[in-house]
Amino acid sequence: MAALTIVSYNVHRAIGRDRHCRPERILAVLREIDGDVVALQEVEAGDSGAEMLCWLAAQTGFHFVAGTTLIRHDGHYGNGLLSRLPIVHSTLADLSWRGREPRGAIAADIAIGGEELRVVATHLGLRPAERRDQVTRLIKLFTDVPREKAVLLGDLNEWFLWGRPLRRLHRYFKHTPHVATFPSMAPFLALDRIWTHPRTLLTNLRAHSTPLARMASDHLPLVATLEV
Repeated sequence: MAALTIVSYNVHRAIGRDRHCRPERILAVLREIDGDVVALQEVEAGDSGAEMLCWLAAQTGFHFVAGTTLIRHDGHYGNGLLSRLPIVHSTLADLSWRGREPRGAIAADIAIGGEELRVVATHLGLRPAERRDQVTRLIKLFTDVPREKAVLLGDLNEWFLWGRPLRRLHRYFKHTPHVATFPSMAPFLALDRIWTHPRTLLTNLRAHSTPLARMASDHLPLVATLEV
C-alpha cells in the first residue's frame, strides 16, 4: 500500500483575514501540506474561469481541472482540482438549484499505479433543501458506475452534524470523523468534509492549522491520509 494525501480547501478567493487578496499565501499553504490531490473551492478567475488555478498548477507542476460555477461581470469563481497524479478522465456535474447561486462538482478518475481512484470535489449550497437535493445527485456520481475506491470532498456548508444531507452521505460512505475548519482563526464548525469508500481507506483526518493557514483564508485546509 501507498499513502496518499488528500486536501479540501476553501480558499475564499485568496482573500485572507486581513482582507487582502494574496494567491501566493494559498500556494505557500499548499506547499506546507504537500498534498497529492487538492480540491479547492471559491477559486477566483477571469473570463476563462481558470487563471488562479492555472497559476497554482504551473507553480506546483500538478494536473488540474477547472469547475467554474459563478460567472460575474467583475470575475468568476468556482471549484478546482489539482493532482500530482495523472487525471485519466474528468467531467463537470451541475448541482444548481432553482433560484440559488450556481453550484457544481468535479468528478475525476485519478491513476494510482494500475488502479483508478474516483474523486468528486464540490461546494454545496446554503439552504437545507438545496443541499438535500445536491447530495442525492452527488451520490449518483458514485453509484451509477460503481467504483472500488472513491473519495468525496469539499465544502458542504452543513452546519448541523445530524443534518439530513450528512445522514444520507453516511449511508453510502459510512461515518467519518468531523473536524472543525471554520472560521480559520478559531474553528468550531465542520463545514469542510472528506469521505472515502471503502471507509478503511481513510487512516487520518486533520485540520492544517498553522499561522499562515489561519491568515490565508477564512477556512482551514482539511487534510486526509489514505492508504491505497
